[in-house]
Amino acid sequence: MTDYKNLLIEKKDSILIVTINRERALNALNKDTVHELQQLINYHWTDLSLSAVILTGAGDKAFVAGADIPELADLDVRSGAELAAHGQYLMKSLQNFPLPVIAAINGFALGGGCEIAMACDIRLASEKAKFGQPEVNLGIIPGYGGTQRLPRLVGRGKAMQLILTGSIISAAEAYRIGLVDEIYPAEELMDKALEMANLIAAKGPLAVRMAKECVNRGLETTLTAGCDLEKANFGSICGTGDKNEGMEAFLEKRAAKFTGH
Repeated sequence: MTDYKNLLIEKKDSILIVTINRERALNALNKDTVHELQQLINYHWTDLSLSAVILTGAGDKAFVAGADIPELADLDVRSGAELAAHGQYLMKSLQNFPLPVIAAINGFALGGGCEIAMACDIRLASEKAKFGQPEVNLGIIPGYGGTQRLPRLVGRGKAMQLILTGSIISAAEAYRIGLVDEIYPAEELMDKALEMANLIAAKGPLAVRMAKECVNRGLETTLTAGCDLEKANFGSICGTGDKNEGMEAFLEKRAAKFTGH
């Protein structure tokens, strides 16, 4: 495995825990961190030893408190577009990663932090977490997909309000509008994230991957095309050993032993 300067990597059984480790900078997404996260995703893209990934931030103040402001200050038209392209590529890679990715949001998730959380499949938040796309306060706009994923999650009106005012909201408000899926006391967050990851790990791995693909690709196309993809994947999964094992285990009233084949 690659050595990382800004990431801490831990594996618990088949769960990979990735911690963005720039605590002094509130885990801000600088260029090096974006590059390392992309490296990590590429490295584990076909890793059959994993069932799920948990992404969190170091310390108790921030998940990711935005981009690295000194890096933004010197951007011009060309370098700004290039920075956005790299960030958007990372978010798309994270969203399309074959395994489920759970964001354990332990503090500030602002700007790029909110964007990386939105690219994850499931968002669990500490009661102390804060969310927002405050880029307009700096005279810029979200560049890592925030203007696109936020309205898809919370609706056009609420997304407009958050993006155009640059407001920061609480975890409770983020839960109310559908930006996060669950809220927990800070001291329980990682345990709950592991609990959910292990719950997913007990399911058929091929089924989990295909279901994620159907949801992601379906949201980017028509209902008819999405249903066609679901039909094809349903047919494909019915030809697997995991399908046979799952059905037999149910009928025999025992836990299934999936192999991913």
